[in-house]
Formats: sequence, structure tokens, C-alpha cells
Amino acid sequence: ASTTKIMTAIIALENGNLDDIVKVSKNAASIWGSTIHLTAGEEVSLRELMYGLLLCSGNDAAIAISEHIAGSVEEFLKMMNRKAEEIGAYNTHFTSPHGLDGTGHYSTAYDLAVITRYALNNPVFNEIVRTKSITIGKRYMANTNEMLAGYEGADGVKTGYTGKAGRCLVTSATRDGRRFISVVLFCDSRHQRALSSKQILDYAFANYHYRTIINSEYIGMLPVYKGFEKSVPVYVEKNVTMPLTESEYQSLYTKISLPSEVIAPIRERDFVGTLSVYLNDEILCESVIRAGKSIKKKNILEYLVDVFIAWLKLMRES
Repeated sequence: ASTTKIMTAIIALENGNLDDIVKVSKNAASIWGSTIHLTAGEEVSLRELMYGLLLCSGNDAAIAISEHIAGSVEEFLKMMNRKAEEIGAYNTHFTSPHGLDGTGHYSTAYDLAVITRYALNNPVFNEIVRTKSITIGKRYMANTNEMLAGYEGADGVKTGYTGKAGRCLVTSATRDGRRFISVVLFCDSRHQRALSSKQILDYAFANYHYRTIINSEYIGMLPVYKGFEKSVPVYVEKNVTMPLTESEYQSLYTKISLPSEVIAPIRERDFVGTLSVYLNDEILCESVIRAGKSIKKKNILEYLVDVFIAWLKLMRES
């Protein structure tokens, strides 16, 4: 379905210039389904095509964008599928940039959420998908996403429909600094997809709150072998915050993986271990543990002096 166009937009925004002028081919102008009525030979900006793609779900815009960015639809599809794998949408494969039903063209609700989360990191994508309507040149374009007008905080993303996929809707909504993505597929009507989306988002806003589950902080000292200092301070590299229900938050537990000692020389920020947070015995997230300072390695003479001093101390004690 046209939720495919989220990935089409990602590739276009990362590889094109919105001020580019695109000459529409016969191939783009002749595509069926939802269109923005492009004509062969027409020259239009990539910006206008992007709005036509994401607001009006223009299949012709999708083809024109593909040919402009990659030279052909086939090459553009290679870029789409590489990006899907790169960002973790492993159960997705594209055989068109517009999403019309086709053999081997598939995705999942989870993968579409992953793709959308990635796309929403792009400020231009955000600007386009939250737009309710716009006029560029002589072309007026209205957003097909009914959630923008009917749900508090809705700020995107993309509708879709084919005979096999049914009515589909990927929605983003933000309230009080919390942003959630919902994905509904195979709905019978626009009303059903909007209602289902609202129910998912209502549940998320009522039950999920951002929790800091990993703090970036020093967590102790790690013994150093053959170093000028006997131990090195180690710290957790990054803070991790994510939305969790209260019951999920209370069920979290942490495991720290560190060696019994590290061998000098040690450089500040060297990797020394991992802190893992678990939920239901599965890793929820991880953060790297690093050395907090540099420690030089003793040369052989300095090491032998240490051994001799230790031996003398042992002899005195005996």
C-alpha cells in the first residue's frame, strides 16, 4: 500500500535537493491509481513532488522521484531495500516505490513503525507529513490523513490502500513531549482505521511514560594489570530513556559484563564492558562501559621492581 511511500520519501530526502527540477516521463505520467495528475514533459520541483507523494499519495510522483534520484525505478528500488535492511526493517521488501499490489512487495506493522521512526528524524519529512494542505504553483494538495484533523497531537504520517492490503494508516502523535507511532493494516474502511489508530494511541498516552533506565555515570573501579595505576575508573557511556508502563518499569533488571581486570596500556574511552537492561528475560537495551582515564603500561624494569617490592613485603610478613 501507499505506506511504502514513507521509504520513498526517505530515499528522496537523503539523496536529492528539494529545489531540483524534475522532468516528468511518460512512464510516470501513465501510472494508474492515486495521482497528482502529472503530464509527460511537465517540469516540477522535487519539493512539489514530495508534497504530492506524502499528502496526496501520488503514484506518479513516486515514479518521477525514483527516476530523478536513481535514473530508473529499478535502481531506486535497490536503494529502498538496502535502506530497509540498514535500519532494521528485516521483514520488508519493495518491488515498487508507490506500493501498488505486486508479487514480492511486503512489509509488517512493526517494520513500518521502524521505517517511520527513522523518517521522523528528518525535519523536512516532519514538516511535510504534518501539513494539512498546501498550494505549490497551480497545484492544490490536501492531506489524505484524516487523523490530522480528528486527533489531538496528530502530526503525521501516511495513509494507504490497495485491494489486498485494505485501508492502512501510519500515525504519529505528540503530547507533552511524548511521541508515539501507531500502525494499522487491513482495515475495512477509513473510519475503522482511524478508530483503531485512536484506540492504540489513547492506550499509549494513558499507560506509557518516558523512564530513564540507564544513567551515564561512573560505576566503579576496574583492576589494571601492569599499569602505573592499580585501577581505572569506568563509566556507562550514555543515558537511555524509553516509554514503559509502570509494571514494565518495575520488572526491569540490570546485568553488568566486565572483565576481572584490564591490561595496560589503557586509553581514555576504551571499551571495557557492557551494561544490559532486561525485561522478561530479554535484553531491552544496552550501553557501553568505557575507561574513564588513560593509564600507561609499566616497562619490564618497572614491573620487576614492583615484583621485588612485593616479594620483600611478603618476606617481612612471614
